[in-house]
Amino acid sequence: MSTHELYTRPPGEPGWQVPSAGSARFSWEYDEGRDRLLALYQKGKDKQWDGATRIDWDLEVDPLDPLGTPDESMSLYGTPHWAKLTEKDKGELRRSYASWQFSQFLHGEQGAMVCAARIVESAPDLDAKFYSATQTMDEARHAEIYGRFLHEKIGMLYPINDNLQSLLGDTLRDSRWDMPYLGMQVLIEGLALAAFGMIRDTTDRPLPRQILAYVMQDEARHVAFGRMALRDYYKQLTDAELREREEFVIEGCHLMRDRLRGVEVLENFGIPTAQAEEYSEQSEFLALFRRLLFSRIVPCVKDIGLWGKRLQQAYVDMGVFELGDANLDQLMAQDEEIAEQLDAERFAAEERERAQEVRSVIASGADD
Repeated sequence: MSTHELYTRPPGEPGWQVPSAGSARFSWEYDEGRDRLLALYQKGKDKQWDGATRIDWDLEVDPLDPLGTPDESMSLYGTPHWAKLTEKDKGELRRSYASWQFSQFLHGEQGAMVCAARIVESAPDLDAKFYSATQTMDEARHAEIYGRFLHEKIGMLYPINDNLQSLLGDTLRDSRWDMPYLGMQVLIEGLALAAFGMIRDTTDRPLPRQILAYVMQDEARHVAFGRMALRDYYKQLTDAELREREEFVIEGCHLMRDRLRGVEVLENFGIPTAQAEEYSEQSEFLALFRRLLFSRIVPCVKDIGLWGKRLQQAYVDMGVFELGDANLDQLMAQDEEIAEQLDAERFAAEERERAQEVRSVIASGADD
């Protein structure tokens, strides 16, 4: 089935072209490079996996409740519109919210793939190019997985959110080689990681939990890479250059906080845009969700050296300033541990099933 047949509304032109203003950079220094980045590159090679085999695609998913979404998490809950919904309507609403979330994940992963390829092209150091090449493959795998989940298990897609597309376009149009790191690795992927983690830790559905846990295991390496590369580079910049990047971060954070709210879902249920925005703004759950979305961004921004007074004040105004003290290394270690534990549990269960099959065969032979 064509993807266009699954979109809730036409996404426009089938392709999107973003002019490139940067330079392709080659390095003739084939020395050892930075130990930290080369160790991450080795880990990136060692941790490659196949989404077609590591994920159990035979697991059933209820398209009307793919994530086990509680009523309270939907922005219509408690409104006059909610009282008018039938149980079938509520199921379609859950399906639409899950589709919207995973569609934005899908579009974001394609953006991450393009940005990682851009970093291979534009980064001045060979060790950064090496690692970015492994990340490009990771992001391709993630886009493949999210696309398959939406096609086979939910059967519905949403176009890319206009504001996510705007931020992605700004990231790719900038001629400075570090901006794909900052826009994608820190902002867009930082927000996505927090959203992945919230769903991973709350869903009781095994297939989406597998997908999110395994994707987050990769993303832990990606964030570490962005932090290393940007921290080293930003130490060399002038105050004026740092302020330019802080302005970019402030604008991007406002854009994601205020515009990535799933209003498109409510519009598809016939609710006027202004009313949909009001419901989203009033939702206590969405307010908490938006705040937690910055749990990965704020400490990373602080860690790489973008922590001027105006940026700090912007985070105070958003109510997320204290998140700057979060331990990113601990969060990333937990992401890796959860994926490894999930693998161990799955393989142990499969081993028990095989052992039971062997015992059954032996028993049936003894009976004969």
